[in-house]
Amino acid sequence: MSHVKTPIYMDHHATTPVDPRVVAVMLPCFSEEFGNASSRSHAFGLRAEELVDEARGQVAEFVGARKQEIIFTSGATESNNLAIKGVWESYRSKGGHIITQVTEHKAVLDTCKYLESQGAQVTYLPVDKTGTVSIDDVKSALRPETVLISIMFANNEIGTLQPIRELGKLAKEHGIVFHVDGVQATGKLPLNMNEYGIDLFSFSAHKMYGPKGIGALYVRRNDPYVRLSPMMRGGGHERGIRSGTLNVPGIVGLGKACSVASTEMSEEVSRVKSLRDRLEQGLKSGLEDVFLNGHPTERIPNNLNVSFAGVDAESLLSGLTDDMAVSSSSACSSGGLEPSYVLKAVGTRPDLLHTAIRFGLGRFNTAEEVDYVIDRVISVVRKLRAVSPFYGDSAKNK
Repeated sequence: MSHVKTPIYMDHHATTPVDPRVVAVMLPCFSEEFGNASSRSHAFGLRAEELVDEARGQVAEFVGARKQEIIFTSGATESNNLAIKGVWESYRSKGGHIITQVTEHKAVLDTCKYLESQGAQVTYLPVDKTGTVSIDDVKSALRPETVLISIMFANNEIGTLQPIRELGKLAKEHGIVFHVDGVQATGKLPLNMNEYGIDLFSFSAHKMYGPKGIGALYVRRNDPYVRLSPMMRGGGHERGIRSGTLNVPGIVGLGKACSVASTEMSEEVSRVKSLRDRLEQGLKSGLEDVFLNGHPTERIPNNLNVSFAGVDAESLLSGLTDDMAVSSSSACSSGGLEPSYVLKAVGTRPDLLHTAIRFGLGRFNTAEEVDYVIDRVISVVRKLRAVSPFYGDSAKNK
């Protein structure tokens, strides 16, 4: 298989390459069409405003919303902060209680932790062994002073999809604002904000073949009209919710990424899912003691998170680094390797916590690349197991 070009990129949950079609529409914004979208007194500014308006329409259509409900941000981290802090500040007179779950992205968890220091009350719900939150748990956590439910659409480590439609219905019945971090789901699932009952939806261009440094927040404008306190004040851009000169090239890129995804998503999803399944089957048929992390079926189509018993994930990554880009579920913190809080939350066996690898497949991966990855991973795992003092014990613990 020497014709496969390495390293092979399979870390699409972290970021994606920018689609050439996206680059093509962005380039003029750096040279000929460089105006400030707020400078309405001349043709350069008016053209920039036109480009932003067109992109806003593309983004809105893609997520099943109206143009005026899209607020451009620097990315999903900012969108999450704006949604959670913005709701809490605007609705705190009603009460300061927020419901979320333990496996959220740090952009949600750390924002909630910060708000706790400001007087918010936050309930962090557990998840089951597949990483799914229980509707009954959410119901039980509701209080008269609950102002926000924030639950991600798809987990960034294990790919598990949450019951968003049911949660949206529950939030609506109780008059509570419902925020969804949609980063990993955008571009992989058909979206419609009304159908799902979502009031606030965060997403990022760079997870869907657009540029880095640009994202958006959908903010519902009717039934209910969601009020948000701004985090950045200034010239009153983006309906006063997010001041700052608009990133026109980025916005145009996000718009194009959304329109490409709109037309190609269903075909791409089935292709990527079949590659993902080929990868999983290949690894499991070539190796014993390979354990899937997350939900076996209710997961995003490009995600495969597996634990290889008896193999330290960091050692495995070191053995693969010249050939492929994948990631471990351990996060480097203060110099030591901490096991993933997501894997801990789903009750992963202690001996498997440090053995998980996340494969994130994408638009430009091929079957040849998948086969190459299968062969290389099997080869490195076998070598590591042969010298592992833990592998025999680990296999016996099944």
